[in-house]
Amino acid sequence: MAVDDALRVEPSLADKLAFLSRPDHYPEPTRNVEAVETHMSWVFLTDAFAYKLKKPVRYDYLDFSTLEARRLDCEVELRLNRRLAEAVYLAVVPLLLTAEGRLSLNGEGRPADWLVKMRRLPAERMLDALIRRRAATEDSIRVLARRLTVFYAGSVTEPLSAEAYRQRFAVKITEFLRELSRPEFGLPAQRLAHIAQAQLKFLQQYAGLFDARVTQGRILEGHGDLRPEHVCLLPEPVMIDCLEFKRDFRIIDPLDELGYLALECERLGMPEVGPWLLSGYGEASGDRWPAPLLRFYQSFRASLRAVLAIWHLRDDGRHPPQTWIRTTHEYLDLAERHIEQAGL
Repeated sequence: MAVDDALRVEPSLADKLAFLSRPDHYPEPTRNVEAVETHMSWVFLTDAFAYKLKKPVRYDYLDFSTLEARRLDCEVELRLNRRLAEAVYLAVVPLLLTAEGRLSLNGEGRPADWLVKMRRLPAERMLDALIRRRAATEDSIRVLARRLTVFYAGSVTEPLSAEAYRQRFAVKITEFLRELSRPEFGLPAQRLAHIAQAQLKFLQQYAGLFDARVTQGRILEGHGDLRPEHVCLLPEPVMIDCLEFKRDFRIIDPLDELGYLALECERLGMPEVGPWLLSGYGEASGDRWPAPLLRFYQSFRASLRAVLAIWHLRDDGRHPPQTWIRTTHEYLDLAERHIEQAGL
């Protein structure tokens, strides 16, 4: 094949996955490569590094369908994640197509795709792994809380009206109910309606609680997806995988974001992490909040996670459908419990 012809042949996603699965294709020596598929990307784990390749997908909330869109998102991911994991996020590197039509991570060629290169973190220090071993300690969680307090203190308050803030929740609650109620999922309609109605009632009845958070300047740009699997409890904790593709999803009350992390720790079986985290944050930040507001935030996040779980029935072939049905019901249990504990 002529050089010009080779350059015109676009490698497929399968070609890229096959190339990145080979240990001898990486610039650093590695004995193994482990490929991990997520909803929007593939992550290739070498002995010391992780390389993330974004899938060429397009949804209502993101568009990775073009090479340039994937490059730009890689750049944003690098910049945003360096806020809480500077030493982890190393570079955006091109997956090259050489003049001979071969893929390469070295040398010359034109970009066939883009990868975010990261240092691997010790799996045993991730918060979800610690929770599974019941090895998360109050001291380490309080260190995490102080680290996040510093992060939030350095964020700029979002110029958002109180009414607009409340309306964001109202719109989303209605959307969650619509999605969860789709006949194809077979979820209990009466229960779904009860949860949504209770959340909307709280939003209306206790509007002043939300308005006060806006007035106090508590709404800011956070991490956006603070879950145990994204937290590594090193001596200096790091948080990875922020929600980079849509800024609006990162505009949040720190209480909401920390409540979300507490909720996920509760679901994994270690509910005591939440009080450790929130009391540590309150002491470090001076922030005070009414308990019912925290419960609302956690109920809302549980509903969101229920939607994301049930959506996997449409396009996920990596887990049995029953896995996602069970997970959805776990989140609905949490959504119902927390809104009831909010006082409604």
